[in-house]
Amino acid sequence: MTETPVSEMSFEAAMAELDQVVAKLEHGEVALEDSIKLYERGATLKAHCEAKLKDATEKVEKISVGSDGKPASAQPVEGL
Repeated sequence: MTETPVSEMSFEAAMAELDQVVAKLEHGEVALEDSIKLYERGATLKAHCEAKLKDATEKVEKISVGSDGKPASAQPVEGL
């Protein structure tokens, strides 16, 4: 695991670390206090990933598709 602030992580990096957190918790070989810290980090990573997915979904939904199945237009996305 890294100590990188979750807010600075890409979706892929956050998912990879979340997988590691889940694996450690599932094995149950972590002390109670460490388990609590892992769980908190995992919850933060999960929320970050969900937010990134929601943002990506909203961007995709802004693309208008024409009758031929090709993008007809796209609304500008704020922040890009």
